[in-house]
Amino acid sequence: MNWTKLAQEVILGKEITDEEAMQIITCDDDEILLLLQGAFTIRKHYYGKKVKLNMIINAKSGYCPEDCGYCSQSSISSATIEKYPFLSKEEILEGAKRAFELKAGTYCIVASGRGPTNRDVHTVTEAVKEIKEMYGLKVCACLGIIKEEQASDLKEAGVDRYNHNLNTSKEHHDYITSTHTYQDRIDTVEKIKKSGISPCSGAIIGMKESKEDVISLARALRELDADSIPVNFLHAIKGTKLEGVNELNPRYCLKVLALFRYMNPTKEIRISGGREVNLRSLQPLGLYAANSIFIGDYLTTEGQETNSDHKMLEDLGFEIELVQKQEELCL
Repeated sequence: MNWTKLAQEVILGKEITDEEAMQIITCDDDEILLLLQGAFTIRKHYYGKKVKLNMIINAKSGYCPEDCGYCSQSSISSATIEKYPFLSKEEILEGAKRAFELKAGTYCIVASGRGPTNRDVHTVTEAVKEIKEMYGLKVCACLGIIKEEQASDLKEAGVDRYNHNLNTSKEHHDYITSTHTYQDRIDTVEKIKKSGISPCSGAIIGMKESKEDVISLARALRELDADSIPVNFLHAIKGTKLEGVNELNPRYCLKVLALFRYMNPTKEIRISGGREVNLRSLQPLGLYAANSIFIGDYLTTEGQETNSDHKMLEDLGFEIELVQKQEELCL
């Protein structure tokens, strides 16, 4: 396969076929650099050499009634994690200050559970109003399945984006969880779109899915028209259903990132949870396909030290995309 030619066709509007997608994620390891050159051609066309930094605050940890097999916060998990109720507005604001200082342009407020209470939404909306005024950060909320009126409240408060991952393909979904359906996830993203909030929805790779499942998921996210696509790589946690699963290697992870770029050329592709333990020393190469990463820690696992991420981007010759108030401080 001539990957550069395919990339140029994608830029001109071509939608890759399932056969081409399979060639991407099964390509010979010796072709990885050529594959990534094609992915970078697409990435550079739409995003130049800029990288979006995102930072998470775990606003509520544990106590989740869902049975998602990958999650240490689920009802079936015996993982040892810190558990606490919804944070106060002041604690959320403190996290925003930290995100601003670390040059994250997007601050992600994440909470465990099937969906938020109205009180939870009120806490988030009150915090978001002040975050916008004080720091000018983009705000992404990830609160589970929400009601239309809750989505409207978040939009009115200034929430820019809402995350609700599909996680895996429709065909593989029932292996991962039984307490909600694949359609529940689709419907939630559609509610978000209806409210006028930018939809964020992505994947977790490495959960015993087939390569066909990965392709199906990448195409479903294209059809869903998610603006931002986080690609997580399973970090199997002791005490979860998927404990001990270790199917990934760094080269396959790079091929998956390339697939998501070729399949969703105009979208923000974010290397998310598990990048440190799965991409390992090849993390920098992932940014030739992706244009966004999380910095700092994840929900219940530690991330890479932030200064190391900043140095990685500097070494690559890439530029951090700052919000206006961060730019003003740099002048």
